[in-house]
Amino acid sequence: MAATAAQVARIRRMTNEPTETVYDDDLVEDYIEAYPLVDARGEVPWVESTTTPGTLEENPDWTATYDLAAAAADIWAEKASSLAGDFDFAADGGNYSRSQAYEQAMKSSRYWRARRSPVTMTMVPIPLAQGTELLDDD
Repeated sequence: MAATAAQVARIRRMTNEPTETVYDDDLVEDYIEAYPLVDARGEVPWVESTTTPGTLEENPDWTATYDLAAAAADIWAEKASSLAGDFDFAADGGNYSRSQAYEQAMKSSRYWRARRSPVTMTMVPIPLAQGTELLDDD
């Protein structure tokens, strides 16, 4: 499972990070690979291990597919956190609104988070241990 150079380049455009000064390619790939998706054929990234029950292993039939919008939202949120300490002030007849950079980064984070792929999960019932009582609502 590896992000492609094209995906890294796209994230750089989505997050206004054209250079590797702050986010090098390996770090951008980590953000991308944190959000794997089910591929176009319905294959999931991980499958139940055939050798070690109860563990997952990479699915060899899965085509690497990632949610780039979710990765971009995380990067924008991280950029906003680095700007959170900036504040507005007035000095020598000028007004400096440094908090606008934080607000814009948060806006961008919300923009990309709203465009992420929907996520579903499967609930698996686990039997209660012998003698365990359920809580009453009364």
